[in-house]
Amino acid sequence: MTREQPTSGGTELGRFLRARRARISPAEAGLTVASGMRRTPGLRRAELATLAGISLDYYTRLERGRETRPGPSVLDSLARALRLEDDEHEHLRTLAVIAARIAPEPAPAPSRTVRPGVKLLLESLRPNPAHVVSRTGDLLAANPGGLRLLAGIEEWPARQRNLARYVFLHPAARTLFHDWATQVRGCVARLRALAGTDPDAPDLTRLVGELLLKSPEFVRLWERYDIKSRAHGRKSFHHPEVGDFTLGYQTMELEGTPGHRLVTYYAAPDTAEHDALVLLDLLGSQPTPRDAASNQNEATSSSP
Repeated sequence: MTREQPTSGGTELGRFLRARRARISPAEAGLTVASGMRRTPGLRRAELATLAGISLDYYTRLERGRETRPGPSVLDSLARALRLEDDEHEHLRTLAVIAARIAPEPAPAPSRTVRPGVKLLLESLRPNPAHVVSRTGDLLAANPGGLRLLAGIEEWPARQRNLARYVFLHPAARTLFHDWATQVRGCVARLRALAGTDPDAPDLTRLVGELLLKSPEFVRLWERYDIKSRAHGRKSFHHPEVGDFTLGYQTMELEGTPGHRLVTYYAAPDTAEHDALVLLDLLGSQPTPRDAASNQNEATSSSP
């Protein structure tokens, strides 16, 4: 048996199918295979086509982007064969809709402007750390604790502050998060889901291109094509200024500004974790060297 050759180009639907096919072993799919070396990672195209009840020719054209209009029953069969979870199944349907479009309308450029009311909301949440991020994770606004929680990110210029860039490229991130591996998987999954629905978006392609060049870990996770991320839960931190603590977190979409999300962290009152939040808020309220330099530059430029 010759080794299947990877294909380039094609649709995002085809790339998703290839990535998920490579992650399922014949044993997981309930297949019995002959002993010996197996060169193809995961399932072969023929095996997946058989499991889904479609022809090998049709599946091959689908994976290579030559067939772009699979029916609902085909998608459901592929989802079952690939053992997709509900949100992954929905992502497969979304990719099929996009692949069928002849000339999709370009999405409007995402806004970086945070509404005044949202900024007031950030202040009202103190001492709970909170920040607003764009669809690609750009840090658009934060209250004092929300900025200070991400140790060292205040050292970067405002336009450089991005959650994915931070977790992969900032030296403080690996020790800040108790479970760094889980944190980075969530960041990549969110970007992967966006790439499926808006693959040519300039803000996304710039960020992904940078991370593919600078982070081998990002390359490995990007190729896995996970799209599942969590909107709430708990995270543990090892903060260089505040110490060890665990916080609950909640992410909420902000209606009225597409792509903007509010991320807030919390702890029960009268606990050590809440004391840590109060300290973070206090530290974040103090001017940083970058803020002081910026204020000095503004004062100098405005003097006669």
